[in-house]
This record gives sequence, C-alpha cells and structure tokens, in this order.
Amino acid sequence: QVQLVESGGGLVQAGGSLRLSCSASGSIFSINTMGWYRQAPGKQRELVATITSGGTITYADSVKDRFTISRDNANTWNLQMNSLKSDDTAVYYCKARRLGTWGPVDTWGQGTLVTVSS
Repeated sequence: QVQLVESGGGLVQAGGSLRLSCSASGSIFSINTMGWYRQAPGKQRELVATITSGGTITYADSVKDRFTISRDNANTWNLQMNSLKSDDTAVYYCKARRLGTWGPVDTWGQGTLVTVSS
C-alpha cells in the first residue's frame, strides 16, 4: 500500500509561481512512476507531468517550458510551476504507480487546489 499527501496549492496571480510537493509513505520501494495530474471545473482529469524511477520525464504540451517535475528522493516529488496562467486553475493530484501482483496499481493523492487569478 502507498499513501500520498500533497501540499503547496493556493492562490497566485497570473505570471506567478507555485511549487507543489507530494510525499509518499508505505511501500514506496515499489513505485516506478510518479506524476501530477489536474482537473479543472467541468473538465476531465489530465496528465501534467510524470517522472519514472529511471528519470524519464514527460510533460503535457500545455505546460512544457513552464512547469518542472523533480524528485527529492524516493518518496517525495515536486512540481515547480512558473508563468502560471488562468487556464492552469485546477485541482492538482499526485499519482504513484507501482507494480502490483496482478499488474500496475495507481494511488492518488487527495488533491490540492491551484487558483490563478488574471
């Protein structure tokens, strides 16, 4: 089992920056992919960025060159968000994927609200 706790959301003006963090506990040794997703009001949840245990990083086109995903260690990963736009307003969720007995198992955090005012 893995448990995730997010922190760092809040209200920021357009053009500003925020840093989100996700801390994992439990069976962290089995996590192979860590990521950030977001869900804006009335929209589906979408991928923002992922990082694998091997260091491979993926970004959504909408956040490339503005957001940076990183890992502090095996159980903490971050999302540095710069040049924020009103379109970035959403609830941000961290996700950990691990290999379970029967295949991949995803664990989600509770979400943290990011509001960008224009």
